[in-house]
Formats: sequence, structure tokens, C-alpha cells
Amino acid sequence: MGGCHSYPSAKKEDSKTLQSSDISSEKLGINNNNLEERPYLLQQNLSQQVTRTDMVALTALPPGVDRAEWLASNTVAFFKQINLFSSALSEFCTPSTCPTACGPGDTVYVWTDDHGRKLKCSAPLYFDYAMSYIQELLTDEEVFPTKAGSVFPTGFVFLVQKVFLLFFRTLAHIYWSHYKETLALGLHPHLNTLFTHLTLFCQQHGLLDPEDTEPMQDLITALGQQS
Repeated sequence: MGGCHSYPSAKKEDSKTLQSSDISSEKLGINNNNLEERPYLLQQNLSQQVTRTDMVALTALPPGVDRAEWLASNTVAFFKQINLFSSALSEFCTPSTCPTACGPGDTVYVWTDDHGRKLKCSAPLYFDYAMSYIQELLTDEEVFPTKAGSVFPTGFVFLVQKVFLLFFRTLAHIYWSHYKETLALGLHPHLNTLFTHLTLFCQQHGLLDPEDTEPMQDLITALGQQS
């Protein structure tokens, strides 16, 4: 995998091979920051967004636009925004501060390599794998064609679903393990807006299953009540 260098601290030595293969999360009882509270649910933080745009209208498929084209263009746009946002926090996400790629509660994410081996690895390594994988897909003309008249491959929606699961996990980790840094840098309004946009887009187009979003459902619900 190659190309994306958002997490320069990632080392391949951080990974450990497990027994089975899957991209799904595991419940391993690990929480990087030991958070008992969820500061991102406080009203003064929930109310902060950078725009009050009608997100439902923004995410809906425009009349006359091919669904695959709409999914592709939005995938590229979300990749740029999430990659940029996570890069701004990369100095705080290291193998020592984040020995596991975790989300709220006891959710831990593991990576599956090209040989089907499940890897439990540090957060920077996991998300370096994720962003590199996505970048390779986006630059593959067979998957995300850019020439007029090109046809999207069979299984394109499945690949998009996988990409958006990785997007979701990236933001979940930021909320869970790096929200204090996000607050300190004044980035929380942008994070709320980006997360709201992402989750609404996924809801509109059936890209994530309820079990995927369940760890962040309290935040999804709370942000939905702000509109």
C-alpha cells in the first residue's frame, strides 16, 4: 500500500498478527485515554459548527446525476477533508499515546492485510493503512474512473461502503482519543460539521450498518437535535 503520509510516526513494527481476518471492530476492553466522560456530548461543544447549511439537501442525490458518480465525487471530497483534519492532529496520535486504534468505550479496530491476516496495531499505523488503502482506490482508474464514458466496476458500492467505514472510524477515534486536542486547537466546530455531513451522507445512501455506527450513536443523535 502506498502514498499517504498523514501519520509519519507509524511504524510497521507496531503491528501484531492475530488469528482470524476481518475489518470489523473487536471488543477488547481497551481505551487509550481512559475517558469516563464524553466531552463531545456537552451542549457547549455540540452547538459548535462552522455552517448551518441544510445537510440533508447537501447529501441528497441531485436530479439527473448518476448515483455512482455522486458517490465517487463525495468519496474524493470526504477523503481530502478527513485526511487534512487527521493530519492536523497527527503529532498527538503516536504509538505511545495510542497503542491501539480505538473508538468509544471498549471498541478496538483491527486491520486485515493483503494476506487476510488480522493485525492489531497502533492507531497511527491503522489509520496510515486506511488512508493509503483509500488513496490507492481513488487513484485506480479501474475503480474510480475519471474519463468520460467510463463504467464503474461491479461491486463499486461495496468498496465505497468499506471506504466510508474507514472514514467513520477515523473520526470516531479522533472524538474518543483526541477531543481535548481538538478543543485546544479550536477545531471542534469543523469536526462536528464534518461528522454530521458524513453520517447524514451515509444514512442517505445506505453506506453504513447500524452496528458500524452504534459506538457513536449518542453523538449522532445529539448532533441531529442541534439542527
